[in-house]
Amino acid sequence: MFTTRFAPSPTGRLHRGHAFSALTAWTAARAAGGRFLLRIEDIDPTRCRPEFEAALLDDLAWLGLDWEQSVRRQSDHLTDYAAVVDVLGRRGLLYRCFRTRKDILDAIGDAPHGPAEAARPGPHPADEESAFLAEGRPFAWRLSLDRARDLLGPRAWDALTFVEEGRGPAGERGLIPARPGTAGDVVLARKDAGTAYHVAVTHDDALQGVTHVIRGQDLFEATHIQVLIQTLMGWPTPVYRHHSLLVGEDGRRYAKRDRSVTLGELRAEGVSPATLRAGLGF
Repeated sequence: MFTTRFAPSPTGRLHRGHAFSALTAWTAARAAGGRFLLRIEDIDPTRCRPEFEAALLDDLAWLGLDWEQSVRRQSDHLTDYAAVVDVLGRRGLLYRCFRTRKDILDAIGDAPHGPAEAARPGPHPADEESAFLAEGRPFAWRLSLDRARDLLGPRAWDALTFVEEGRGPAGERGLIPARPGTAGDVVLARKDAGTAYHVAVTHDDALQGVTHVIRGQDLFEATHIQVLIQTLMGWPTPVYRHHSLLVGEDGRRYAKRDRSVTLGELRAEGVSPATLRAGLGF
């Protein structure tokens, strides 16, 4: 059965862009006679807040959306994601990386062959790694693309694909070759911060039987590495349907960090759900 989801992070109040994305997924599920799920992606304890979760649930209900119960909160399932990281680690696909974000950014600036090379720093020498561990220095677990390619083999690696029913940022549509190399050796977990987005989202899509991932074009590039993780874990790859991003009068896309006008503020101004939905094209 057609199954999709809306998966916000409770790091602030929802704005028009969130409403557009939620309505796009909800409308698609209703048109297909399928399922619409709500997932709370709250794995970042430093930014996610219970009051933001309560507000987003209220805003979505005000907008007229309904969803299957119960809502999955990722913070309740961290052991599930740790198990995925453990599986990949036991297969030799991860390595410890003690480099800071500044170290990586500096390496990108110095890389002779461009950012892609610097985004694959590779394991530390054994003696250096041992010394860092003895110091108790924090580290991240990175997915080694070289080891993943060796495990799958060149033919399977080159056959990684996904179906795009919407539009990528450059108009990509149809059967798309997955290019996980463009993401580099992504971080899948940190010693002090549990799991990363790519692990949690692919695990939950597989667990919840999501057949269609409907989301903004800003996440199109993330699809490439997520297809690789799905393949490594033996999970199905959903159909993807990326939509254009809503922009304000200044031409910039709506974003929490820019303090875009929130749904709560629109409600306080007396804007009705019907008016907002019509203004968004629904």
